[in-house]
Amino acid sequence: MRSTAIVVTLLACLGVAGCTSSSGIDGLAPSLETTSSIPRPDAAVPQVDVGAAAPAEAVVEAVQAEETAEPAVTPIALVAVPKPALREAPYATGKIHRHRFRDAKPINFGKRSPTKLAVHGVDVSRWQGEIDWPKLRSQGANFAYIKATDGGDHLDPMFKKNWRAAGEAGLRRGAYHFFYWCRTAGEQADWFIRNVPKAPGALPPVIDVEWNGESRCKKRPSRENVLEKMQVFMDKLEAHYGQRPIIYTAPDFYRDNLKGAFPNHPFWLRSVAAHPSTVYPGRKWVFWQYSGSGLSHGVEGRIDLNV
Repeated sequence: MRSTAIVVTLLACLGVAGCTSSSGIDGLAPSLETTSSIPRPDAAVPQVDVGAAAPAEAVVEAVQAEETAEPAVTPIALVAVPKPALREAPYATGKIHRHRFRDAKPINFGKRSPTKLAVHGVDVSRWQGEIDWPKLRSQGANFAYIKATDGGDHLDPMFKKNWRAAGEAGLRRGAYHFFYWCRTAGEQADWFIRNVPKAPGALPPVIDVEWNGESRCKKRPSRENVLEKMQVFMDKLEAHYGQRPIIYTAPDFYRDNLKGAFPNHPFWLRSVAAHPSTVYPGRKWVFWQYSGSGLSHGVEGRIDLNV
């Protein structure tokens, strides 16, 4: 999920401020997904080009200007009936905390380093344990995506606490769902909607799609079936929250299923060894997960870092 005007557009959107029963193969254990954590504004999040990053100072100055942008009308997915992108909604701007994160396994991204982007954040789940959210905020976490649900019947035991505490600490919050390929898309969408509240100013909901080697579900559907399931899930969430969902994915799953798909959906790309433009050529993004080995005051152990 990771040109000054491009980053400014993302900042305007972020506006940083303050299923049931299961059995057999459907009885899936909570996953150990690579994502540690992500709702969305009242309109589609603008997609960010993969061009060079702008200096943070220029971004902070430019964010003072109120911007609105209207994405072009394009089909949502290869399997979807074309429909227009949602209109971006303006958001009030607030203080941007410069990041002071460290990394247990730092990577040299060269001229396209994520450190050159102004708005940093985290994603979290129960695996981060108890989080000191005010301290994490002070370290430069301007937004947080929080693990909410897996499959059709698992709720992250820390979701409600993290959701409340992150909001109280002034972070922009979003929730994400880890998708299971052995459950129907409809019941997974219903489960997410049942557990994730509509909150003013929340980031868009996220569907986390990966191949999960830790799951008892070893099913790998065809690309056509993957896209159909994703479309059903995302349509239900968009209808409920009024926000177009963001797609989080990793390189192998993207290569197998998502090249050229969902051109009108925002993407959050995991790319921890190189810039997204190298790993996902031609794909625009709104969030870039650049590290899975981040370190920060306020969290014990490692945490995923994003821009």
